[in-house]
Amino acid sequence: MTREKVNLAYISNDSARRTTFRIRKSGLMKKAQEIMTLCEIEACAIMFSAYDPEPIVWPSELQAQHVISRYMNMSPLEQTKRLVDPKGFTRQMLEKTMKKVTKKRKENNEHNQMTQVMYQCLYGRGFGNLTIGDLNKMSDLISQNLGETERRLEFLQRRHNG
Repeated sequence: MTREKVNLAYISNDSARRTTFRIRKSGLMKKAQEIMTLCEIEACAIMFSAYDPEPIVWPSELQAQHVISRYMNMSPLEQTKRLVDPKGFTRQMLEKTMKKVTKKRKENNEHNQMTQVMYQCLYGRGFGNLTIGDLNKMSDLISQNLGETERRLEFLQRRHNG
């Protein structure tokens, strides 16, 4: 059973907010432990909360100090190498999306061209000038079209027999 989407908004009920904090805190610690175990990395978590007088440090203060000191001993270039501001993040996402769009356009153009060749062959133009690669692509296209036709036919038969 899937979970419901959680509405990310401030929880005004103090008791519910405290309970949610406690549950989420233990979940965060568990995830940190899992990533440390699975990926053999060092990690720590520090949380300041209105519910605890002292900050919560995980896994221990000593280990957290070790992780933080390793980070602080890195050069400023290494520390910020992977940091991305919102503008940079948006630019990266846009570039990724544009690459996907370009790839899909290319695939669609190839598909449309192969569809035209397929119909030309059906209307009497021979296969003589097609390469093995073209014939394989046409075979895939015909198989795809047959599958779609069979699904449509089954749907119409079910609807008709109702």
